[in-house]
Amino acid sequence: MVSFPNAKINLGLNIVRRRPDGYHDLETAFYPAGWRDVLEITPVAAGASPDEGVRITLTGIVPEGAPSDNLCVKAWRILRREFPALQAVAMHLHKTIPTGAGLGGGSSDGVAALRMLSELHELPVTTARLEALALELGSDCPFFVRNHACFAQGRGERMQELSLDLSGYSLMIVHPGIHVSTAQAFSGVQPSLPVFSIPEILKEPVERWRDRLVNDFEASVFAAHPAIAGIKDALYEQGAVYASMSGSGSSVYGIFQKGGLPKDTGQFPAGYAIFRQESLHP
Repeated sequence: MVSFPNAKINLGLNIVRRRPDGYHDLETAFYPAGWRDVLEITPVAAGASPDEGVRITLTGIVPEGAPSDNLCVKAWRILRREFPALQAVAMHLHKTIPTGAGLGGGSSDGVAALRMLSELHELPVTTARLEALALELGSDCPFFVRNHACFAQGRGERMQELSLDLSGYSLMIVHPGIHVSTAQAFSGVQPSLPVFSIPEILKEPVERWRDRLVNDFEASVFAAHPAIAGIKDALYEQGAVYASMSGSGSSVYGIFQKGGLPKDTGQFPAGYAIFRQESLHP
């Protein structure tokens, strides 16, 4: 079984309060993007079981850390806890979505594994249960169960779907390969209630988002990494109607009128990863 887990972008991101448990409550809108990884899962025949019942091989942009810590492997372990008879599998993950980029690639991979394993073994897992299991993988993981435009609150797990269709626009994502520490990004933000409601802003034309739809991480991240701020400026100079950093960075995206993606990306250094999507389907 093969699937193609997709990335996401954040449309606005407000850090509203610090919680007693050390996490932060946030408000953001998640929107699916077309940058994709490739995940294959194959059942293993009896007598040829991989170590601990699951084995993974990685190609492409190989994440740091032990393969056993990959969210796809953790997804198998979570389901094995719920369904002890879960069959052993071998996984192969080919990554093209940059890691630690604010695009949710690892989270999407983990949720794809949950879904594929459930289908492969015909497990009685409802969508609501799948979202609960996904939350064990990470705060933004439940979004990828729905994979529709959603307004998210809390740690990102409380969601309501949005009627937001950006198919009349194009998307460019630029990743400079800079690592931004999530802890450091949070330390540079003073939580506060937003001036404007993200769902209300998203009802307005995209051309009016620029001065109202904000990512609270940008101020501190841009100060520490001027090259990331430079990407946003360059996207606007090339005609983006809206541009923003996604998550806590370091990817920055630009939304353009459909058909208006810049043909020349030579202003970005050769080492930057660039993804172009002609139609930003919901």
